[in-house]
Amino acid sequence: MSGVVIVNSGVCNLDSIRRAVEDCGGKPNVTDDPRVVEEADRVILPGVGSFAAAMQAMNEKGLVAGLRNLLARRQIPFLGICLGMQLMASRSHEFGMTEGLDLIPGEIAPLKSTQAGERIPHMGWNETHPRAGAALWRNLPDGADFYFVHSYFYDCAPADILATCPSYGGFAAAVQRDHLMGVQFHPEKSQKAGFQLLRNFLAI
Repeated sequence: MSGVVIVNSGVCNLDSIRRAVEDCGGKPNVTDDPRVVEEADRVILPGVGSFAAAMQAMNEKGLVAGLRNLLARRQIPFLGICLGMQLMASRSHEFGMTEGLDLIPGEIAPLKSTQAGERIPHMGWNETHPRAGAALWRNLPDGADFYFVHSYFYDCAPADILATCPSYGGFAAAVQRDHLMGVQFHPEKSQKAGFQLLRNFLAI
């Protein structure tokens, strides 16, 4: 398994994702240094909390420019996790309008309950349905459960949706455009299925 840079955006507890990557055979390097990020061969961007706070913290550290420079120069595997996936969007409507990394065009919009029992935030285990041949879902069944915690979803073109979750009227559980990937759930908290997904990412 190759090494992987985990970006410290300043809005995430990094211990669980670092340990999960190690358990999956990776060699994680956790950093908030944009110079280190720009030399990465594989990147994970985790995150929790506010979109605007994350973008502000990353801009202050030079990580926004660093990530954009890296991904414009080299087609390396990139994985956004939870808020990290949402940061890949063009903009977010959370607490006003905030510009994102604009890696995969789309907007972050609030989830809405469509039937009884659907609470906001969406918190807990839920099924996912990947598109055929999804490399991140290799050796995982259709309907595999992952652990979600979020109140917003990635509204993007159908062609960029890698997997869906049927709750809340159906939303993107994962997105992908070429080497750029994101998952709305927490693989590091999703036991066997989550660890298999991380192994798949490390093998891409």
